[in-house]
Amino acid sequence: MNDLADDGIDVGRLSAYLRDRVDGFDAIQSLRRLSGGQSNPTYRIDVADRSFALRTKPAPLALLLPSAHQIEREYRVLSALADTDVPVPKVYHLCTEEDLIGRAFYLMDFVEGRVFADPRLSAVSGHERAAVFDDMNRVMATLHAVDWQALGLEDFGKPGAYLTRQIARWSRQYRSSETERIESMDRLIDWLTQATPPADLTTLVHGDFRLDNLVFEVDRPRIAAVLDWELSTLGSPLADFAYHCCVWHFPVGLYRGLFGVSIPAGVPSEVDYRRVYAARSGRNTDDDWDYYIAYNFFRMAAIVQGIRKRALEGTAAAADADEFGRGARRLADLGWMRVERLLAAD
Repeated sequence: MNDLADDGIDVGRLSAYLRDRVDGFDAIQSLRRLSGGQSNPTYRIDVADRSFALRTKPAPLALLLPSAHQIEREYRVLSALADTDVPVPKVYHLCTEEDLIGRAFYLMDFVEGRVFADPRLSAVSGHERAAVFDDMNRVMATLHAVDWQALGLEDFGKPGAYLTRQIARWSRQYRSSETERIESMDRLIDWLTQATPPADLTTLVHGDFRLDNLVFEVDRPRIAAVLDWELSTLGSPLADFAYHCCVWHFPVGLYRGLFGVSIPAGVPSEVDYRRVYAARSGRNTDDDWDYYIAYNFFRMAAIVQGIRKRALEGTAAAADADEFGRGARRLADLGWMRVERLLAAD
């Protein structure tokens, strides 16, 4: 057994705790940290005849940014979505007592399947590429159609003024983790604050809906589970969808984007992809689209800057956090270039 002493997890104590609280949970036979992810560490737990996933806050907790790494919110939204058409892992237990393994955690099913990192999907056929993108589109439209009030999520966020609140929030997060001045980020913050479009409808939003946060079934291109709900809230479906569509705007060398590369057969254009979502959701994606894209470059830059700060402090969840975090300036520059083109067109 890997006892993960470096992560501060007492496997024996954790095993005894979960056996008392989760039906059918047997003694832990192996526990290993999964690669990938820049925020909350995730571990695979194997027991006698099944596997679970353990999702925890990073450590040490004292250095975490306010409002970040809220796995309690992840557990709540996953529980709420259990009986909907949004595919999510089944959750079993939330532990907020930090003294057990040194931080809060929750336990869920480990969903077997395929996770694709490269949006070009070079390992599958053109037909399957098209099906993968279509199913992402379908699930996102399904998520945005969920009756969040019926699910008891009325206080999961604040309806209305989503962009105003998000810009203020991520600006604070960015300033609290700032390691150098990025002029384009300062300009983005000022412009986004002044040019905010009218309030969008309120839906449940994922906040980080991208290809590598999805598990696809082993034998067909259908989503088996949507993961990483840390940033979910009540908010703008168009802002959420625009973040998802940033894959067409990120350069290939920057966070697995499609911009500047030859699009392989089966991968739709952004225009066609937006058209399909509009038909499924009944929402017009044309109005203020450039604003939503610029906003998501800003938001991503703020998130990446936080990762950079944690890397410098030695609290980042992923081994490549330092390199990943250096992208904040590039993201801010690209976001501001988007605004400059928009202003020049006016």
